[in-house]
Amino acid sequence: MVIRTLSALLLGFAALGAAAQGVPEAFAAGRDYQLLDPPVPTANSGKIEVIEVFSYGCIHCSTLQPFVDNWKASLPDDVDFSYAPLGFGGVADTYARAYFAAESLGLNDRAHAALFEAIHTERREFRDAADLADFYSEFGVTRQNFERAMHSFAVNTRINRLKQQMPRYGVEGTPSMIVNGKYRVAMPAGSGAAGMLRIVDFLVTKERTAPKSS
Repeated sequence: MVIRTLSALLLGFAALGAAAQGVPEAFAAGRDYQLLDPPVPTANSGKIEVIEVFSYGCIHCSTLQPFVDNWKASLPDDVDFSYAPLGFGGVADTYARAYFAAESLGLNDRAHAALFEAIHTERREFRDAADLADFYSEFGVTRQNFERAMHSFAVNTRINRLKQQMPRYGVEGTPSMIVNGKYRVAMPAGSGAAGMLRIVDFLVTKERTAPKSS
């Protein structure tokens, strides 16, 4: 944590120095990331918000997951990271419901990466809520309780809120990262998951060192 915090501070000082000297930034809007216009309000204005928009059916999201696990484990305290499952119909919507249900039951710390592995490595098929309930029952919840959670009022509310918010992010594919409601990052060709997180780190530093509005 200390090492990552010091690194973030050094990146911030470097960015300020570069700006003062007119040196081009390492990553550019329109090429490495997209500006959101208008910006989307964040849940916590006191922190820098990073959201990963993902789908369990997305192989690139599966590839990114272990990188994100390592990255988020040492995030500075001023960064608030969360997941947003993209689902607008079909099995993708069922996966999104499963994510929120698992979150409400406290299962995602163990089950999130495991579901990616089940789909993309073990080649298990999940066609409906019943199939997913079978999977999550391996983590200590009954099938009935999991299916009930998937169709609960709380999960319905989360799904509906996400469907309203997602168009504001302008997400065109997964995985995408939304940084502080201002920037959208896709996985760059060539540099893959590691490159995506480098851009996210750059934007987090950019937000951390930006002048505060009065």
